Amino acid sequence: MAAPEPAPNAPAAPPAARDLVVDWRSYIVLWCLPVLAMIGALWAGHPARTLIWTGALAWMGIACLANARRCGRVHCRFTGPYFLLMAALTVLHGFGIVPLGADGWRWLGIATGAGTALIWWGSEAVLGRYFGRPTE
Repeated sequence: MAAPEPAPNAPAAPPAARDLVVDWRSYIVLWCLPVLAMIGALWAGHPARTLIWTGALAWMGIACLANARRCGRVHCRFTGPYFLLMAALTVLHGFGIVPLGADGWRWLGIATGAGTALIWWGSEAVLGRYFGRPTE
């Protein structure tokens, strides 16, 4: 059964009400659990690590893009593609196409964590939390 359509002139819910980052349950499922899986995979063998990291980064990237579309969250418009790029790099490194050396996984982890923090903070510091709504 489809959800009822909102009235034509009904005001849209505020962005924060639609933001998956604000809801702690969705935040845990969409971002915290994948990060914990990546950390746990540091002790896994090379093929498992590649699969877990790629899946976790792709999961978070898709979640960010969905959240950006859902509520206009600024950092999600940038972290979504960034996570997908990092997922591609983990595949390339994991299969030896782009060898990053003995510390390759460490560098990928540092780049993912530091890049995400910088993108999140920087984009929202400059553009606000939601596109078109700098005070929210």
